[in-house]
Amino acid sequence: MTFDIFLSICQTEVDGYTPTERQMFSNFYSQAELADALGFGTAWVAETHLSCQVQKKNPEGVIPHFRGEIGLNTDILQTAHTLMNRTRHIHVGSAIRNILCNGGPIAHAEAVRTFLSLQSQQSYADRVLQLGFAAGRFPFSNIPYGIRPRNSFESSIWEILKGEIFTQGAEIFLRFLKGESFSSNAVGPLHLSAELFKNWREVYDLAQVELLSPSPAKNDGVSGLQGPTLLEVDDRGLKISSFFQFGEVGVIPFESSLENLRLTIGSHDPKTQIRANEILPVGVFNLSITPPDVIEETHRRMEKHFHPAGGPWRRDLMPRTVLVFIDENPARAKEAAEKAWRNYWVAMEKTLDPRKVSTAVTNAIAGHPEEVAEAIATKYHSEDRLMLWFDFNNHDNTAVQNEMKLFMNKVAPLLPGGKSWE
Repeated sequence: MTFDIFLSICQTEVDGYTPTERQMFSNFYSQAELADALGFGTAWVAETHLSCQVQKKNPEGVIPHFRGEIGLNTDILQTAHTLMNRTRHIHVGSAIRNILCNGGPIAHAEAVRTFLSLQSQQSYADRVLQLGFAAGRFPFSNIPYGIRPRNSFESSIWEILKGEIFTQGAEIFLRFLKGESFSSNAVGPLHLSAELFKNWREVYDLAQVELLSPSPAKNDGVSGLQGPTLLEVDDRGLKISSFFQFGEVGVIPFESSLENLRLTIGSHDPKTQIRANEILPVGVFNLSITPPDVIEETHRRMEKHFHPAGGPWRRDLMPRTVLVFIDENPARAKEAAEKAWRNYWVAMEKTLDPRKVSTAVTNAIAGHPEEVAEAIATKYHSEDRLMLWFDFNNHDNTAVQNEMKLFMNKVAPLLPGGKSWE
């Protein structure tokens, strides 16, 4: 097994206490430095964009009851430089970088190539950047950057359309990251097949009306609604103009090496995974709540479609999030897990559903070291990569560090590939 750590830097209220941003970053660096000393392989850092607090002022606020900020790291590339400079061995990863906001896929490709070029000149030139990328968890991070319905027809199919936007964005990001130069004509419009829609006949009829009676172009500056973007419709599906329009582009620096870059996509859409691996070797993220059959199906698919430049597919190319609550007193560990999940659901939904708490606690790993080791050995494959999450709903830096030490000193030696770091 590969033991990594996930660091959320989540500035939310816990037991009436919300740390300052300065304290949050102080805790983050001390935990990451300890993770390096303890022998964790990669420090995966959550990345978030735009304020959760401010977005609550909008009518479409998606987490109106959450207090604080879900994450404070807005740029893994800056964070990676500082973290690599403060540590000796640990690699740094993003979990997960949103490539649709902050300028879109072209800007992100150029930023990553710049990071790699600068890193090659540093004392930590041998470290790996584990770049996880996705479309972002919340729409409020993408809306200011134009990733929103451009007209009423797109609003009606948005749940499907936004997935296709990310697939195309991932292609653009990876091709520029690879070093290609091209225009948006080389990517083309968005193709949405009829099979994507459960209500295809209804969508087809709406599309016909859209084509026959196009609305006048407009942009009210608030909703962002514009004129028609539907290009074509037939029994096979829709063709919609791309959200990414650009002439011939080449990102710099041109001489950046991808040798120390590892890519992981945050999508369980098979088509997106396969398209990404037609360009570069790209692993797949998975959450602790992903059903086992989906995980194994993904492994089988990636064995066939993983880019040959990455070698044979390995299970550690799918990092798996694991929430860990460990204590010499097992009752205390389980109580901490239940309390953390209870607080989480209330913050996210302003509801307390005992079934959700129960399910979440079951998905977490809680108990004394031997229990935790047994639970991990039972639930996970011996070749899995585990992103261990200790700071969930916990601002007690000392307690978090004690759990990290307990894991590496008393749990890891009981698992495949583990050893004591005392």
